[in-house]
Amino acid sequence: MFVHNLILQGAKDNRAFAGKDSVSYRQLQEQVEKYRNYFYESGIRMGENVGLFSRNSPEFVYCYMAIVSLGAVVVPLNFQLAAREIAFIVKDAEMKRLITMERLAIDTELSQQGCPQPVMQLVIADFQPGLDRSPAAPLLDSTLGTNSPCAIIYTSGTTGSPKGAVLTHNNLVANAKAFREMLPVAATDNVLCVLPMYHCFAWTCAVLNSLLCGAAITILEAFAPKETLAAIKDYQVTVVYGVPPMYNLLTRIGEPGDFAGIKYLISGGASLPEKVARQFAEKYGIQILEGYGLSEASPVVALNPVQKPKYCSIGKSLPGLEVKVVGSDGQALLPGVVGEIIVRGPSVMQGYFNLPAENAYALRDGWLYTGDLACQDDEGYFFVVDRLKDLIISNGENIYPREIEELLYSFPGIIEASVIGVADELRGQVARAYVVIAPGDTLDKKAVREYLQANIAAYKIPRDFVVVDALPKTQTGKILKRILREKMK
Repeated sequence: MFVHNLILQGAKDNRAFAGKDSVSYRQLQEQVEKYRNYFYESGIRMGENVGLFSRNSPEFVYCYMAIVSLGAVVVPLNFQLAAREIAFIVKDAEMKRLITMERLAIDTELSQQGCPQPVMQLVIADFQPGLDRSPAAPLLDSTLGTNSPCAIIYTSGTTGSPKGAVLTHNNLVANAKAFREMLPVAATDNVLCVLPMYHCFAWTCAVLNSLLCGAAITILEAFAPKETLAAIKDYQVTVVYGVPPMYNLLTRIGEPGDFAGIKYLISGGASLPEKVARQFAEKYGIQILEGYGLSEASPVVALNPVQKPKYCSIGKSLPGLEVKVVGSDGQALLPGVVGEIIVRGPSVMQGYFNLPAENAYALRDGWLYTGDLACQDDEGYFFVVDRLKDLIISNGENIYPREIEELLYSFPGIIEASVIGVADELRGQVARAYVVIAPGDTLDKKAVREYLQANIAAYKIPRDFVVVDALPKTQTGKILKRILREKMK
């Protein structure tokens, strides 16, 4: 099945989108067809990589489905990125067109990065006149198969530069189907989509899986605690996907009856602290189901069973996926022994876009090496222990320290820098920067923040800037982040 065919699964008169503005499956299909015609007339063709820069909205879904129904490849962008970061992805993905909610000022950054020509921006707010008069686009080319690329999801790489994980139609649909077997969502359910749609977690679980099941989706543009609780009650939401900091906040401000109509609560994006999970269950009488995934696996790899969830566990592997914990030699380890999680199955990515060396490292003998450390118990439940990488996860968003460090090194007066993640009660983790200043200089923290704000997304900016005389290093000059972390204990 193609991803765009998922909009055909619901009964035509049933709600596809609930909430403030209700949209039926019939209306969803009609809108996607209009957008498809408009995009074809605008020049979008099979095999082209098309950017999508938008907040959560029905229009995000219309655009995404219309793009891929033409055989083009959608590249969702994080709307929190700075112009420099957007320009990098536009160039790396070889985009000709970028669909946006409003026109982006990125031409200068594109020029600085050596793009041969500015990207054509199609602004959603300007579509309306053309949507109603664009001629019908031709049927999908018969040469396109379900193993053809559907989306490129950009994720932080080992060098700090984003890498584009190429996901096929089959990758995404297979993951949605496998997830449905673990979490039996029904056509009568109303699923909350408050996490950003550009993120694979929200897109596959809250959108694709819901469409596959013919369920309704309540779309919120962003997470705000009081507004989210109100939406859950007002629109009779039954399924919620969130990240740990979100559940932490809702535990504090909600009333015991706020989740009375909820069937399932799922957490992903980062490890769910046991304290948060238990406090939530005690207050609301329902246990959060923690899962695990990564963009390269479309993304869901494991989920706690509804019948028997375990605290601190990411649950069991999805049907159709092989998941193992292996040692450095690639051999499976016994229960209780910590090693790297590797995954094989239909939802594993095709590879990174134009990065053969990275593909050779991440994809070995058909297995995806996740870079995450875990162990498995005797019942088949997995427990994530740590990460091989120095990745920081803040509010479900990935932050790679190397990217921040490179910018700090280029700031006048800073001669060394190291960034680590530190615990944060609301966001799970935040970045902290340790810097060494040139003799005679002082650190203007306000100026550093302003410099970073101009170059990276706000959520990546360190909360603290700690000036030290020297950074701990090995004899070969490698900075010992382990020592910096130990100082925080």
